[in-house]
Amino acid sequence: MVHLDVPSMHSALMAFFWLDLVLQEDRSMAAEEKSQSSWSAIPLDLAGMVLRLLPGYADRSCFAAVCPQWRCAVRQQQQQLLVPRPVPLLALPDGTFYSLPEGKHHRFPGCGFGGYESVCGSCLVFTRDDGCFLVDPFSRDTVTLPALSCVRLRPPSAAAKRTAEVPYAAGKWSEEERTRFAYPYVTWMHICDSDKLHISKIVLCTPNLAAALVGNGHVSQILMCRPGALSWSVRAYDKCRRFQDMSFYQGKLYILTCDEDLLVVNIGQDLSTGDPQVSRIGRVIKSDPRLSVLFVDNLMICKKHYLVESCGILLMVRRKIWCQLPERGVDKTVARKNEFEVFKADFEHSRWINVTMTMGDDQVLFLGRRCSRAMSMSQYGMPGGQIFFLDDDEKNRVEYDYAEKNTSISVYDMRSGVVLHPRISWKRSDEMCLASWLFPQD
Repeated sequence: MVHLDVPSMHSALMAFFWLDLVLQEDRSMAAEEKSQSSWSAIPLDLAGMVLRLLPGYADRSCFAAVCPQWRCAVRQQQQQLLVPRPVPLLALPDGTFYSLPEGKHHRFPGCGFGGYESVCGSCLVFTRDDGCFLVDPFSRDTVTLPALSCVRLRPPSAAAKRTAEVPYAAGKWSEEERTRFAYPYVTWMHICDSDKLHISKIVLCTPNLAAALVGNGHVSQILMCRPGALSWSVRAYDKCRRFQDMSFYQGKLYILTCDEDLLVVNIGQDLSTGDPQVSRIGRVIKSDPRLSVLFVDNLMICKKHYLVESCGILLMVRRKIWCQLPERGVDKTVARKNEFEVFKADFEHSRWINVTMTMGDDQVLFLGRRCSRAMSMSQYGMPGGQIFFLDDDEKNRVEYDYAEKNTSISVYDMRSGVVLHPRISWKRSDEMCLASWLFPQD
């Protein structure tokens, strides 16, 4: 069950207050005329003034629903980039959506949009036996990708070896004390038949290129395709790794590992089909080998990592989760407080530079396992230097439990280190761990 305390609509009320003042002035100037000024006849620039005071998508939708003229004004303002991006929505897997910052409940007409498996920007990702579908609930546009069962192996001979049950070139299954493990490492050939196979992250890089991290929760592999194509492409014998995040930045695809190595994926084309495929993976930043899981007293530090672009800079965000180790009367590891550090990629010197305290006063980060983004919030009168994050743990990758039965949006203040919890909460469960940010189109 979701609990919500909706604050006052101060920004919206102020917007319409000023709009009413302007219209009153127009009416007084036209007092000699029989006709009065109509709300539907507001000038385009005035509509933009109102929209700039409405950060939430739900409020902008209400503005556009008043009449066709206002709806046209919203469309023109957005197309001409005259108004800033609206704040993202919180999407829950049961089809519930909340519009920030007020936390207003939002419904998309005609469909519930529940049961998605991932999020990609403004799209909800649905996987079925006949394909993978990126559905934009704002515009109702749909991008079709291949089903996970349709994967083209590279080299093509890998398929024949698998059918013939020949030991795989990059590894084979070994049986020892009823435990199966891959030797010398796990490849796509070892996980492709897993019933836990799922999309961890999907990025629509360009209209002709989609990339996905697909795995079993423990490790994953990079798949690529062209939207509308019949199959994905994968390097069958590459080592599967614990990839943390993926981002398309300045025309290149980057992937972050759990060791904080930053990898760049060189993309080629299949000569027979013209479809994209991974041609080479290189490392552009090597992590500090001293960084590892730390134990302090009876606490363990677990880490999550995110990639996000902010003001033209690629950032890595390190989230440290302090966990209480099992002790007398408690038989599980329990997550406690969160801390964050922010680093920018220094490609020239192949290193991460700590910018935690200089991230930018107007920048707010919305972090999620499936979709992250940085936004400027100063135009809305909202403070910067904050991180909005979710407990969106991926299945089979959770190293700890939680003491609370419910979870919620959390906000970390970069200056004070204090974590706040806005009053939007939902029951913690395996199904609801797919809570994500959904970013309306610009």
